[in-house]
Amino acid sequence: MLRGPLSSRNFRLLSACSVISVGGSQLAAVAMPFAVLLSGGSASDVGYVAAAELIAMIGTLLLGGTVADRAPRHHVMMAAEALQAVAQGVAAVLLLTGQAHVWQLAAVAAAGGAGFGFYYPAAQGLLPQTVQASQLAQANALFRTGRNAASIAGAALGGILTGLAGPGWALAADAATFAVAAALRAGMRFQRLPPGRTASAFRDLRDGWRQFSSRRWLWAVVAQFTVVTGIYAAAMQVLGPLTAHAELGGARSWGLITAAYAVGAVAGGLVMTRYRPERLLVAGLLSVPAYSLLLFALAVPLPVPLDLGAALAAGGSLEVFTVCWATTLQQEIPPDKLSRIASYDALGGVALTPVATAVAGPAAAAFGTTAVLTVSGALVATLPVLVLLTPEVRRIRRNNPMPLKHRHG
Repeated sequence: MLRGPLSSRNFRLLSACSVISVGGSQLAAVAMPFAVLLSGGSASDVGYVAAAELIAMIGTLLLGGTVADRAPRHHVMMAAEALQAVAQGVAAVLLLTGQAHVWQLAAVAAAGGAGFGFYYPAAQGLLPQTVQASQLAQANALFRTGRNAASIAGAALGGILTGLAGPGWALAADAATFAVAAALRAGMRFQRLPPGRTASAFRDLRDGWRQFSSRRWLWAVVAQFTVVTGIYAAAMQVLGPLTAHAELGGARSWGLITAAYAVGAVAGGLVMTRYRPERLLVAGLLSVPAYSLLLFALAVPLPVPLDLGAALAAGGSLEVFTVCWATTLQQEIPPDKLSRIASYDALGGVALTPVATAVAGPAAAAFGTTAVLTVSGALVATLPVLVLLTPEVRRIRRNNPMPLKHRHG
C-alpha cells in the first residue's frame, strides 16, 4: 500500500504529468540551440531565440498567477501544455521540411514561453492541494526527484536524437509529451479553494505585490536569485552549448553534461526526502555556491568526464535550494495567494534572463567564453552567502522539523 504523498491519486497524476512533459522539454532544451545553428543562425542568434522565449514568459507570468488563483489550476496547466504542444509541433515541422528560419524559431519559442508563463504559477499553487500539509516537504522532494529523473533521460536522449536524426525529431517528441501530459491531467479532481472577495485582476495583482514586498526574506532571496538565474540561463542555453559545439564534441557531449546535471539533481532530491533542515533558507542558500563548479569547469574547459563531475555537484546544489525554497513558500504564504506570489517570485527570478541570454553570445565573442564563465562563477559563489546577512532570512524555520517517522496523524 502506498504511503505518504504517493497515497494521493492527484499527487501521483501531477507527478506523472510532470515527468512526461519535463522529459520532452529536456529533449527540446538540447535540440533548440542546434536547430538555430542548423537554420543558419549564429551564436548570437542562439541567445536571441532563448531570449524570445523568456520575454514571452515574463510577459504572461503575472497574468498567469492571477488566473491560477481564480480558476482550477489543473485546467490552466492543461491549456498551457496544449499551447506548448502546438508551438513545438510547428517548430518540428519547419525543421523537418527544411523551411525553418531563425525568426520562425524565435516566434514559436515565444509562444511556448507564453504557455509556460501560465503553467508555472498554477503548478506552484497546485502541489499543496494534492497532499496534507505535514507531507509538503517530502512531496516537494519526491516531485522534484521525478522531474529530475525525467531530465536525465530527456537530456541524454536529446543529445543522441539530435546528433543522429536532427533537432526536428527531438522537437516533435517534445510536442507529443506536452499533448500526453495535458490529456492525463484531465483525470485530476480537486475541491475548489475557499472563495475570497471578488476583485478585479488589477486589484489581485496589486494585492499579490503587497504580499510579496512586505516579506523581506522573500524579496531578498529573489533579488539575488535574479542574478543567479540569469547566469544559469546564459550558461545552459548559450555558453554551454557553444563550448560543447566548439571544443567538447558537439550535441552528444552537451547532452551528457546536462544529463549529469540532472543526475546530481536527482541525488539532491533524494537527500531532501530525508534531510529536514530546521533553517530552510540557510540550508538552501549555502548549497547554491557549488553550482559555480560547473561554470569554472566549462571556462577551462575541462575534459568531458570532469565536466560531468562538476555538473553532478551543480545539479545537487540547486536542487537542495529549490526544495527548501518551495517548502518555505508553501509554509509561509496563504494558499489562496500562492500562485500570485509564485508569479512574482518567478518574474523576479527570470528578470535578467532575457538580457543574459541575449548578451551571452556577443560577450563571449568580445571577451572570450572563459572570461564570461569565470566572472559568472565568482558571482554565483558569493551572492547567496551575502543574502544570509539579512536577519529575516536566517529566522525562517521549518514548522515541523521532526523526521517523518516520528510524526503522527
